[in-house]
Amino acid sequence: MLHFVTFDDLERASREISESTRRQTLDRSARRDGKNVFLSHSSKDAKYLQSVILLLENHGASVYVDVKDDELPKVPSIETARILRDNVRACPKFILFVTTNSKDSKWIPWELGLGDGQKGPRNVALIPAAAHVWDQTWAEQEYLGLYDRVIYGNFTGNPNPEWLVYDHHANSAVRLREWLQR
Repeated sequence: MLHFVTFDDLERASREISESTRRQTLDRSARRDGKNVFLSHSSKDAKYLQSVILLLENHGASVYVDVKDDELPKVPSIETARILRDNVRACPKFILFVTTNSKDSKWIPWELGLGDGQKGPRNVALIPAAAHVWDQTWAEQEYLGLYDRVIYGNFTGNPNPEWLVYDHHANSAVRLREWLQR
């Protein structure tokens, strides 16, 4: 059985993270050097970021997220766009943490377009999250259907559920750790 991430899953994981680990997670992710994943997200979903970053780090990712990047201007500008474009380019993988809040973001479609254009769709994945595992209202933008999704399940024949990157077009999956390393 395959499951999308729920907000309850992320909140439960967040409660298990100490305050110092939360700060360290965001601080670590603001540094650009050596990152292999650019994580795009809506600022309205900031409370879930630490859990998403730790999920990816636990599978071998080194994540860049813009939240605490001191080089970004306080007020978004053309310099913001230049810095984000350079960071998308520098990371081999692009992941969009997508919720219903994503549709209101001005930056997400632009960042996703950069990621797709620079990396190709095989190096772009979504981490969809919603209130219920079956809820797919996050997918209201049709173009999101182009991309693989990070899910939890036992699709690969392993009797124990694991984190996977699921290609819904081919009905196939690869372990998240393996996808991050290719």
